[in-house]
Amino acid sequence: MSKTGDLLSEAALTVYRLNGQFLGAGDTLAKPAGMTVAWWQVLSAVPDKPMSVAEIARLRGLTRQGVQRTADLLVDQGLAEYEPNPAHRRAKLLRPTAKGMAAIERIDPDLEALADRVVDELGLDGLKQVIEALKQLSAALDQVTRQ
Repeated sequence: MSKTGDLLSEAALTVYRLNGQFLGAGDTLAKPAGMTVAWWQVLSAVPDKPMSVAEIARLRGLTRQGVQRTADLLVDQGLAEYEPNPAHRRAKLLRPTAKGMAAIERIDPDLEALADRVVDELGLDGLKQVIEALKQLSAALDQVTRQ
């Protein structure tokens, strides 16, 4: 493989590992609140503004079907509810219930503590650089895979 191919492969493998680390940390954070990382990922998209399943899927980079299954589970568990969407009759909006907001708020202090520990390792500017690099890589992949 070429040097550029090796670099892109290394970037992908690093992101896959990072994704696994985030999922593991997310499960650890979500479990005491009675949630899974998948539930948290969907529910945390809507605390301030209800969204359709398709909007949540686009925001989180997930499939619409996967978000629909998770949203339905959140509703079944009383953590979220659907409300009418004035812009689209069939695409209802998902919003957290009081129980769902309490679960999100239960996770927040532990997330903040984890964030502080990561900043202790990388420094605030270091974490900002990582975020910017990841955003640039994501934008580049969007650009080159649209063709």
